[in-house]
Amino acid sequence: MVFDYIQKYPQRTKQILGISYEQLQSLLNCAINRYKEIKIKQESQKIRINASGGGRPEKLLIQEQVCLCLFYLRQMPTFQVLGMLFGISKTEANDTFHVWIPILRDILPSSLLEQVSNNESDLLFVQEVLTNFRLLVDSMEQPINRPSDDKEQQKYFSGKKRQHTLKNQVIGLPSAKDIVEVDVGSRGPTADISLFRKSQEKFDKSQPFSGDKAYQGGENITTPHKRKPKQELTQQQKDENKVLSSNRIFIEHLIRLLKIFRIASQRFRLRIDTYEQIILTVYGLVRLRIGSLVLPN
Repeated sequence: MVFDYIQKYPQRTKQILGISYEQLQSLLNCAINRYKEIKIKQESQKIRINASGGGRPEKLLIQEQVCLCLFYLRQMPTFQVLGMLFGISKTEANDTFHVWIPILRDILPSSLLEQVSNNESDLLFVQEVLTNFRLLVDSMEQPINRPSDDKEQQKYFSGKKRQHTLKNQVIGLPSAKDIVEVDVGSRGPTADISLFRKSQEKFDKSQPFSGDKAYQGGENITTPHKRKPKQELTQQQKDENKVLSSNRIFIEHLIRLLKIFRIASQRFRLRIDTYEQIILTVYGLVRLRIGSLVLPN
């Protein structure tokens, strides 16, 4: 069993699940508490004839179920293999994964702005503080299965990647200290500048950003100098591009951490309507991994 192996070798938890053993324990505590709250609420809404506690008992403990969900996000095996590793059937592995994804999504805010979105005063404070930083922005594309409908598949075909994709945009703090805002599940051909303009609405109007050449033309965003046809960049322009690139490398570090979870880097095999919920959960796990998200005890 994967969970037993982690209990025996806790130092290998990050390799197997993508987060450290201590972070896993914190996540398990929150997940178990939230699961109990959901069960109590469901029980209070039921009209019972028989006493509670009947039916077939679950084969996996709650901790093992959460571990199964994290293992799939990190390693992305088939559900047949996942079931074998946890001693259950393929169908039960599939069902367990889809039961826990919304719970993990609920307790793992995908970005700083989402984390404070329920409190208007906190949101306004964070938006004001962020203006002291030049935020980093970049996007990535993830392959998906070709839609069966011809008209539908044209909407997702990315000429850049030569395949059908979904595009995600990440806005992060300098030095990759946190994920500030994300845009998940846009169609592959969507222009980066269009995603950026949409995300800008969530920030103060004076908020500065830094992006690559795809963001040229945007407001309050610094982009590299682009060489014109039959002209060379001046030495000053080259030096400015080098400085900009050295600062922007940190957004690439965040994207690399996201791609550690194979569900966010390999071809997405599940239903498209589950994409946003699953990938946003991965963003939350990355925030937990880098320490910008601290779960309550």
